[in-house]
Amino acid sequence: MSLTSGAEYSCCNLTLRGLSLSGIRTAISVPELSFCFDVGQGFPFLLNLKQFFISHGHLDHAAGIPYIISQKAMNHQEAPKFYMPPSLVNPMYEIMKIWQKIENHEYNYQFLPIKEDEKIPVKGNYFVRPFPTTHRIESFGYTLFQSQRKLVKECQGLSQNEILKIKNQGLEIHQHIETPLITFTGDTQIEFLESRPWVKKSKVLLMESTYLDQRKTVEHARKWGHSHLDEIIPKLDDIESEKIVLIHISSRYPTDEALQILKQRIPARHQNRVDIFPGR
Repeated sequence: MSLTSGAEYSCCNLTLRGLSLSGIRTAISVPELSFCFDVGQGFPFLLNLKQFFISHGHLDHAAGIPYIISQKAMNHQEAPKFYMPPSLVNPMYEIMKIWQKIENHEYNYQFLPIKEDEKIPVKGNYFVRPFPTTHRIESFGYTLFQSQRKLVKECQGLSQNEILKIKNQGLEIHQHIETPLITFTGDTQIEFLESRPWVKKSKVLLMESTYLDQRKTVEHARKWGHSHLDEIIPKLDDIESEKIVLIHISSRYPTDEALQILKQRIPARHQNRVDIFPGR
C-alpha cells in the first residue's frame, strides 16, 4: 500500500479508496462519484475529485484542504467544493487568505457550510446527507444515498396497458426509494448511532473505533470524543448494516494485531460483518 494510491475496499458497486489511522490521516474517496470523506494531508488520489465532505477540522482529517485547492489551480481544474461544519468555514477562509498571501496567488474554491439532513447531489441518482456527530469540536458524519424510482406495489406485475390506465386515472404509479448505501462517521462518540435512523440501516457503515482493548479505557475514549470497541460490541445486534468497517484505529494496533483482536472479541454471529478498512 502506498500513500499515492491508497488502499481499496469495494462495496455497493462502488470503490472506497483511502487511508485511515487515528491522529495521522483519514481520507476515503469514492472515485466513481468524484467525491471523498475527509482529505487527510491531501493525497494524490484525491486531487481529481470534485466534492469534498469534511467531518471536522482536526488536522489529520482536514490539513490537505489548501494543498488540494493549490493543485487544482495549477492543473486548471474547476473550483473544488468543500462541504464542512459551519464553524469551520470562516477559519478556513482565513487560512486560505494567508496561503494566498504566501503564494502570491488568488484561488477559486467553495467552502460550503452544511446543514443537518440536507440533500447534497453528487452524481446521477446519488446524493449525500449530513448528520450530527459527537466529538470535541463541531463534527458531522455523512451518508451516501441512492435514489431510485420504482413502480408502486399495486402496479407491479401489471401490463403496460393496465399501468397506463391507472396513470390516466390520475393515480401515482411510481414511488421514490432512497437507500442509504455508505455511512462515514468521522471522529465521534458512540452516540452517533442514534443520530438518525438511516445510519444503522446503511449497507456499509464506516465507523470509528479508535481503541480495541484494555490498553485504553472507554472513559479515555469518550474524554477525547472517540469510540471504543467495548462500546461497539453490545450495539452490533442493533446495527442492520451488511458490513461494519472500522476506521480511525489507533496506530498502537498493527493491522495483523487489530484483526486478531477482532477475531477474538467479535461474537461469532457477527464475524463476517465486521472488518477493518485496509487503508492504514
